[in-house]
Amino acid sequence: MLIGFAVPVSGSWATTDNVVRVAERAEELGYHSLWTFQRLLSPPDGSWGEMYRSVLDPIATTGFLAARTSRVRLGIAVLNLPFFAPPLLAKQLATLDVLSGGRLDAGLGIGWAEEEYIAVGADQRGRGRRAEEYLPLLRRFWSDGVVEHEGEFYRVPPIRMDPKPVQAGGPPILLGATAPAALRRAGRLCDGWVSSSRADLPSIGASIAIVREAAREAGRDVDALRFVCRGAVRVRETTHGDRRTLTGTLDQIRGDFAMLAEQGITELFVDLNFDPEIGSPDADPAESMRRAHDALTAFAP
Repeated sequence: MLIGFAVPVSGSWATTDNVVRVAERAEELGYHSLWTFQRLLSPPDGSWGEMYRSVLDPIATTGFLAARTSRVRLGIAVLNLPFFAPPLLAKQLATLDVLSGGRLDAGLGIGWAEEEYIAVGADQRGRGRRAEEYLPLLRRFWSDGVVEHEGEFYRVPPIRMDPKPVQAGGPPILLGATAPAALRRAGRLCDGWVSSSRADLPSIGASIAIVREAAREAGRDVDALRFVCRGAVRVRETTHGDRRTLTGTLDQIRGDFAMLAEQGITELFVDLNFDPEIGSPDADPAESMRRAHDALTAFAP
């Protein structure tokens, strides 16, 4: 199982210097990948959680990471498709792939926050069908010389998009999904699946099985699929009652990795942004970085 690390994108520790320090240290320690996530807006009462109150844009941050690293892969988990017109997202991701020398992994989803949908002028109705049309269209912008499309939701006159991504056919698409229909979509149309921060990790293998079965039914190479786990790690010296997976001491958390690998996870990235003691605008950024350096060392591949 490959191991990655999420850079500081949420809360008070998400500064230029800290992004660079974490990225460079992770690459030095041999981590496979660096990750960001998208949260466009947040409610005034903070009811979505500390980690969503103040979040850097993932596309801009990933471009910055491309300039400050040379080997490590760069993942976004996830961008919400309805917030972008297909050619706009295709161009942005192709550009990131070019600037990173072909190191981009594109995690994509359909979003869940009604407030964000309203603010960007998107329609939540039929969003599953929209994704079915959107995903193949993205790949066409990355591979076809001329793209022409007339669909239920999107229309593209004969047009070209260049430059193409460095990776043949474009960056790998990892679908963020929880519902069975969306998991099957990942198996039929995408290069893999990425779990959410709220995934039930002890039973994550059930979701993987749905993705694999859909890929098998579609005649795809099941063994080529990637299964990426967002490891919403919370380091605690003591835990009360039943310990939650990836919560506890550094050694306890490291011990949880094997369980995830046994269920079929091929890649896990440690994400401290989802710890409210770190990914909050009210957290002490110096303490957050101290804890991040401990985690970087403890979880290094």
